[in-house]
Amino acid sequence: MNSPSDLQKTPLHAWHAEAGARLVDFAGFEMPVQYTGITEEHNAVRNVAGLFDISHMGRLWFTGSDACRFLDHIVTNDVTKLDVGQIRYALVTNQQGGILDDVLVYRWDDAYSLVVNASNRPKIVDWIGQHIDGFDVQFTDRTAELAMIAIQGPKALAWTQPHFGPKLEEFKYYSGVKTTLGGQEAFVTRTGYTGEDGCEVLAPGDVVVDLWKSLLDEHGKDGLTACGLGARDTLRLEAAMPLYGHELNEETDPYTAGLGFGVKLQAGDFIGKEALSSFKDRADLQKRIGLVLDGRRIAREGTPVYAGDQLVGEVTSGTQSPTLGQSIAMAYVTPENSAEGTELEVDFRGKRMGAKVVPLPFYRRS
Repeated sequence: MNSPSDLQKTPLHAWHAEAGARLVDFAGFEMPVQYTGITEEHNAVRNVAGLFDISHMGRLWFTGSDACRFLDHIVTNDVTKLDVGQIRYALVTNQQGGILDDVLVYRWDDAYSLVVNASNRPKIVDWIGQHIDGFDVQFTDRTAELAMIAIQGPKALAWTQPHFGPKLEEFKYYSGVKTTLGGQEAFVTRTGYTGEDGCEVLAPGDVVVDLWKSLLDEHGKDGLTACGLGARDTLRLEAAMPLYGHELNEETDPYTAGLGFGVKLQAGDFIGKEALSSFKDRADLQKRIGLVLDGRRIAREGTPVYAGDQLVGEVTSGTQSPTLGQSIAMAYVTPENSAEGTELEVDFRGKRMGAKVVPLPFYRRS
């Protein structure tokens, strides 16, 4: 555990501290886990809009004639098919097909970029260094240079739009635009990790801090709420979005994780392709499923899952869903116990609680 003085700080750190956020060590950054409360912040995103500081995530840039070819070599999706402004979800896999990270790949007019998980940035930067030889590509880690925030919720685009020239609602999901903010280069994208509509803004730290403050000054009275990592986790779990270190790790392949859509085996000769080709049609792989528990107790990561007396899997993430008012969890189980409606049990240190397999995601916005 790092001491507070050892932790990295985002450009918004002073604002978080002044706002009374509960700050925690997350991937080497001192980050807000909550301000007023996880449930209140969660509901603000579902019903109005919430602001998230996601500057701890890695922002990696690639230029040069082989930028596309290099990324096609280290990620599982087809980078060659990206048009300017398009974004794709992909995995970085090792030779055995295990997931090193799940990433977003962006194409800009003059570059490509990756957004990677904060905890995996050092690993991915090292992985890039191991495989970049032989490619005409220049790699720049812009994580410290560019801050990043997300505005998520039904009001997010309308409240963000006055700060930008491009019409944000005209951009499709998983696309973005290079623009300006405060007279400096900025990027606005529409991806999200909450199950709600919204956008992300990447720009120099001082510009992002000004935007954050302006949005809250303009719309705090209307319900716009600063949100921490706690609400981000409950929101992503309702939306069944996997989290590295829980649903994803180096021992898990994309097909087991239900992320085969992010793998294009006909694409470039990416690292791990041969292994993943052998996984694709296997019927014995575990399945990532959703569970709704009979009671209110939360099934934490590692909680065993049983079918009768047989251990059939374990929970990867669980929470008490603020939106649904139920205890929900994601788990990996054997394929014969993964069908919707299957009755299972979770084991809380010897005490069993009933659980039913339900379709993912748990929550889908109307």
